[in-house]
Amino acid sequence: MPRTIWSGAISFGLVTVPIHVASATENHSIQFHQYHLEDMGRVRVRKFCELEDREIAQSEIGKGYEYAKDQVVAISDQELRELPLPTAKAIEIQAFVPLESIDPIRIAEGYYLVPDGQVAAKPYKLLRQALERSSKVAIAKYAWSGRERLGLLRVREAAIVLHAMRWPDEVRDPAAVGPPNENLSEEEIEGALALIDRMAQDDLEGPEFTDAYTDALAKIIEAKREEKPLPEAPEPEQPGKVLDLMAALNESVQQAKASRGEDADVHEMPKKKTAKKQPAKKTAAKKTTKKTTARRSRSA
Repeated sequence: MPRTIWSGAISFGLVTVPIHVASATENHSIQFHQYHLEDMGRVRVRKFCELEDREIAQSEIGKGYEYAKDQVVAISDQELRELPLPTAKAIEIQAFVPLESIDPIRIAEGYYLVPDGQVAAKPYKLLRQALERSSKVAIAKYAWSGRERLGLLRVREAAIVLHAMRWPDEVRDPAAVGPPNENLSEEEIEGALALIDRMAQDDLEGPEFTDAYTDALAKIIEAKREEKPLPEAPEPEQPGKVLDLMAALNESVQQAKASRGEDADVHEMPKKKTAKKQPAKKTAAKKTTKKTTARRSRSA
């Protein structure tokens, strides 16, 4: 079982659920250390005191805040744990909202909330089933690692997951990076929708969703360890200039079909619609001719 990151409780109205927190994810990336290339000696970062000019042990190091030049106030971990905040001891639920109402850019890393002992099992299950049936997520406040944060609680199978959330002022305005305004035709939009339809999947299963970078790195390490030639890198495809957007969309649809083993016969994208002649005007013209002929006959 993953190690406990934090212990406390979920505060749900007058209901308290003792829990401990464990990371819901793990990193499988290949990790490197720094070495002196001349003799492959390990390079380490040593911590020195600037005043005493000597290396100091981790036990001698603590946190401090510099409130003026060369004036520092020390803050201990114990003092941080005993902050005068209700959220320092509990994950306090503030509201329940639809998940669709939250911009995904505000949702960060996830943690499993684990009931702490038998006494927590029943209220934990109550909260989990209530969340599941309501089709909503809980928004809570909690304080870890020297700051108060917003959190999102949701159900994942039999567990409750806490996602850290960014405060609204931590998300930059997209207008700062917005592209220049361009006009699109309806045919171009329909072409893009056709491509999306060809690339649609029901889940994230498949070779395209595996970590190819880590696999390639492992092959390089293995080749060097066994003193074998390094695997050759494939030639990267050079992106061409998009001169005809509709032609590029059409070709993309064919490639998507071919990659799935579907019939890759040419499929024409929607073409620009042309105006048709209006027969109504012709009919009107015929009626006018008949009326004129009738009048001439009467005159004769």
